[in-house]
Amino acid sequence: MEIINYDEAREELKKRNLYDIQKDLTTNRRIRTATMSLLISALVLTLIYGMLENPFVYTLSNIGNFFTYRFIFITWSIVTGGSIQIAVVILFGLEKYKTKYGYLFIGLSVLFLVLTAILPALKDQFPFFHILHTITSGLHALFLLLALVPYSIWVSKENPRLRIYIYIWTAVIYIGSALMLVLFQHSALFELWFFVSNILYLLYLCLVLFEEAIIKKSVKLLMDEENINIAIEKTFVNLDKEAKRQAEQKEREKKKHK
Repeated sequence: MEIINYDEAREELKKRNLYDIQKDLTTNRRIRTATMSLLISALVLTLIYGMLENPFVYTLSNIGNFFTYRFIFITWSIVTGGSIQIAVVILFGLEKYKTKYGYLFIGLSVLFLVLTAILPALKDQFPFFHILHTITSGLHALFLLLALVPYSIWVSKENPRLRIYIYIWTAVIYIGSALMLVLFQHSALFELWFFVSNILYLLYLCLVLFEEAIIKKSVKLLMDEENINIAIEKTFVNLDKEAKRQAEQKEREKKKHK
């Protein structure tokens, strides 16, 4: 395979007015990787935390308050809530979703999740705080729903091919959570289903929507190329970084030959 001169490749794209598109493409790929990594971390942490004690017997709040896992409970709420918020905000921006209250709702959702973890859920010792804990947990779920459902409806209208899949995911999340609550009542299974299904849904949206955005930009960059393999090498790299690396390597070689 021929050696690519990344500096020349960059200048060529600038002449064709494609350089900004290439930069957006590499940025999208990095953001997708970072966002999905955050969500996977939140997913793993949720499953680990939920399994610290018997999830058929204890809720997530019980695990954090009845045992010595209070710090882990608060950490879980921050990591999971923050990961979901970051993912949702990035997806809003990716699809250019215009929303008046969506950002507020997702922010409030995270706030109430963290408050739920901070407030003690010990009914006998702290009845007042236990009531507040119950209210904040419900508000978390409500505001997450208010942020995600309108966005999901909007995405399904803008991307009709995804409509059936989005409806299925929505049913899995909310009908599945309700069934878990009815079948297992006072246990962590309902909460685990709710968080895990929401995180998996966001992973699905990240994968599909970022892939579409990347393909659209890739087509513009690759359509006039003769050698598709070399074109891909030039397209899916940080040209500024690679050009600088090549220049530094040439400089080192020059010094060696002196």
